[in-house]
Amino acid sequence: MDFVSELAVARYEKIGEIVGKCVERVEKPKTFSDIIDTVVTDKYVGIPIFLALMWAVFQFAYSVSAPFSDAIDVFFSWCGDIASGIENSYVASFLSDGFFGGWGFVLVFLPPIAFVFIALTILEQTGYLPRAAFVVDRAMTKVGLQGKSFIPMLLGFGCNIPAIMATRTMEDDVDRKITIMVNPLMSCSARLPVYVLFAGVFFKEVAGAVVTSMYLLGILLAAIMATLFRKFIFGGKPSPLLMELPPYETPTLRSVLMNAWGKTLIFLKKAATILFIGAIIMWFLTTHPWDATNGGELIENSYASMIGHAVEPIVKPFGLDWTAGVALVGGFMAKEIVVGTLGMIYGVGEEGVADVIPQHFTPASALALMAITLIYVPCLATIGILRQELGSWKWTAFVVAYELVLAYVVAGIIYGIAVGLGVA
Repeated sequence: MDFVSELAVARYEKIGEIVGKCVERVEKPKTFSDIIDTVVTDKYVGIPIFLALMWAVFQFAYSVSAPFSDAIDVFFSWCGDIASGIENSYVASFLSDGFFGGWGFVLVFLPPIAFVFIALTILEQTGYLPRAAFVVDRAMTKVGLQGKSFIPMLLGFGCNIPAIMATRTMEDDVDRKITIMVNPLMSCSARLPVYVLFAGVFFKEVAGAVVTSMYLLGILLAAIMATLFRKFIFGGKPSPLLMELPPYETPTLRSVLMNAWGKTLIFLKKAATILFIGAIIMWFLTTHPWDATNGGELIENSYASMIGHAVEPIVKPFGLDWTAGVALVGGFMAKEIVVGTLGMIYGVGEEGVADVIPQHFTPASALALMAITLIYVPCLATIGILRQELGSWKWTAFVVAYELVLAYVVAGIIYGIAVGLGVA
């Protein structure tokens, strides 16, 4: 036990000694909350309960949001069909594929993201999430993190930007740096569109489990990297976690919806700026140099094709072609653009992407693409926050570099295992 832990133990032993002399204790019957805590905070069943609840969150979001996503897709497809009838081919292409196509690709994934936030808000307001931090503290300490790292890591499921900023509440500088450096491995809501699309197409019966596995993979990799950082770069031990568990409460519908809407609004603001601009850029790259006789440049001769064929040798070992390469390059601006880019390259809407990707991907290569999307470089906005919070371009470049290498290694392992098991 290190000095800080010994000091904390001694302090509370002294407090207990003083309280014992001044306070007369009266045994009270266990409350309903006490009974629940004996189960959900148990060191043996606490973590399985936490994992089961996380699986339920994403299964709920995937299933309930499907009709809403379908309605959004139908609306923007209808708008695109109307725009495609404009006589001027350039304007028709811009409106149909760029404007309406861009909004469609972005907003079609708003429902599952919103329902994930609703489910997590319910867990937060009932009082379960602080208990989850208590449950995972022992495991996180073993991998070089502390219980306080849990909240920023959990926020990373929504967006890595506020999650990284949330580490400001951590007192220990080393704990904070390690938490920041592994936070981009948490599957933010931007990755969810990629998971939903490919899991829904190639793993229909177990789509929820596949999506959940990507989130668990991110947690596992964060734990491994935190261990390595603590052991080989920073040294020392995580500071101990001391926290008071709040009472269980019944969340109100209004508070849940207001809280979830606030988090969803972050995605909408991002969609209205970075994502939409990214969609327009990808429309330009896939249709230019413009050839009016063809209603736009053939995709094989476009700027996007040039970029894709340049990076194809890098992704080919995972069964991916140049179209995936272009999508991943676009994902550097924002991960949601991965799906939109594929739609533009194939010349179809979001629903059409689901019909076309089996021609370009196999289940094994789809798993590899999902893993790469999870791990490789953070989006542009997250890199800016990394620089701000780490206070150094050197550490920021280190995060980008290790994630690129890690993505290549993990995707290769996943693809190899999937092919070996006949998942091809």
